Formats: sequence, structure tokens, C-alpha cells
Amino acid sequence: VQLQASGGGLVQAGDSLRLSCAASGRTFSSSAMGWFRQAPGKEREFVAGRGWGGITYYADAVKGRFTISGDNAKNTVYLQMNSLRPEDTAVYYCASTRWERSIRDQRLADYWGQGTQVTVSS
Repeated sequence: VQLQASGGGLVQAGDSLRLSCAASGRTFSSSAMGWFRQAPGKEREFVAGRGWGGITYYADAVKGRFTISGDNAKNTVYLQMNSLRPEDTAVYYCASTRWERSIRDQRLADYWGQGTQVTVSS
């Protein structure tokens, strides 16, 4: 499975961005996709996840501001990020896993996309 992430950029606080992650290859082996992020000097953390059946999962830090959605026909997930804050600045990674219920656990991710930088200025 190959994951191609896109959509990062430099925005101001309060702005919005949408990230995309397109999966190709043996996508039938995946049951969920998710987004993680890593800020400078910090560990990578879970942001949001979505099972192919549509169930979604969010980290507390982004609930109410970020929305994960997907297009199963295109094997693509999106992360709509609204009301961005400087603390959202990080490299965002998409990942896929066979274990939907463990989507928050990056140790169980099977595949990773390349990161996309999101920078939010104050």
C-alpha cells in the first residue's frame, strides 16, 4: 500500500486547511486510515482516524475543529482543519492499519505516507 499525502501549507491562526491522503496498491488489506502529527521536539501523536465503514475517531485536542472524511471509491481520506492554532503546527502523516479499533496506536500502523508540513502563524 502506498499513501500519498498532500495539502499542507502556511496559514494564519483561525484559518482552515484540508489535507488529503490517497491510498493505492493492496488497499483491501487496510481497514482504517488515520492522521498523526509530529511537532518539533515532540513525539508523534494521533490526530484523527476513520474506518472504511465511516466510524471516526479524534484526539481531544482537535475535536470540534478537525473533521476526517473519506471517499471509499477513491481510497482517499481527508482531514478538514478549521480554526487552526499555532499549536497545530507540525508535520502531518497519514497511515493505514488493519486494526480499526487500534487506529490511535501508531505502533499498529501498517503503512505510512510521507509527511506534509502544516505551519500556523499567530
